[in-house]
Amino acid sequence: MAKGLGKGIGALFPGESLEQSGQVEEIQLELIVANPFQPRKIFDEETLQELADSIQEHGILQPIAVRKKGRKYEIVAGERRYRAAQLADLEVIPAIIKEFTDVQMMELAILENLQREDLTVIEEAEAYQSLMENLHLTQEELSKRLGKSRPHIANHVRLLALPEDVRTLMNDGTLSMGQGRALLGLKNKRRIPEVANKVIKQGLNVRQVEMLVQTINEEVSRETIQPKKKDIFVVAKETQLRDYFGTNVQIKKANNKGKIEIEFYSEDDLERILEILNLQDE
Repeated sequence: MAKGLGKGIGALFPGESLEQSGQVEEIQLELIVANPFQPRKIFDEETLQELADSIQEHGILQPIAVRKKGRKYEIVAGERRYRAAQLADLEVIPAIIKEFTDVQMMELAILENLQREDLTVIEEAEAYQSLMENLHLTQEELSKRLGKSRPHIANHVRLLALPEDVRTLMNDGTLSMGQGRALLGLKNKRRIPEVANKVIKQGLNVRQVEMLVQTINEEVSRETIQPKKKDIFVVAKETQLRDYFGTNVQIKKANNKGKIEIEFYSEDDLERILEILNLQDE
């Protein structure tokens, strides 16, 4: 069992492993359906194929666990083995049939994935949120139940406040958890998708994202403290320059003179802007 999971699955079946807790039977694959509480949405096709190849050569070494549901069987644990068995063109799979409550189904599915570190950060966050809502648990109670620290759970659940398209970018690995947490610091939440795309385009690391968010927030604060309506011509030119340079640009005018500020957030970003201006070193 993975470190830090507390009692885990053993808490649900004291004195025996899940594999020892029932009789193994061969069940037709066509009679088996996925766990309705499965937190995992993304299954890596390459690793599934590797498992399928292993199954074709050695068979299934560990039975899956299921519960009877009408004429079908719902998977409690072992969905990767089930999917790989389908790829291996098996007709039957060894399974343990036991009575499981919905709560046990949910906990076992989450614990199995956490132990194998199979979940993306967003899937893990959704799993924690689902457990808290369905079991009426606080973050502190859930942390004790799963053997995870409360800050670990809290940091994951906070990510669910990100817009759906940004969560999708985290699910597919385009954005990291650290970058997502930094984006949550934006005061203007509507700008999160825009800034997320900027982070990806410019390849900013977590520290650079934090600096970018701080800069944007300071701009928001200045605009809030000193609201000043800009000339329409200036706004139009700022937009044009912002699109041209791919970064924030401000035109500041006073007494018929002024300055143009072009922001950059890393050395690479500066080099990119200098290249646009054709000012790179020969």
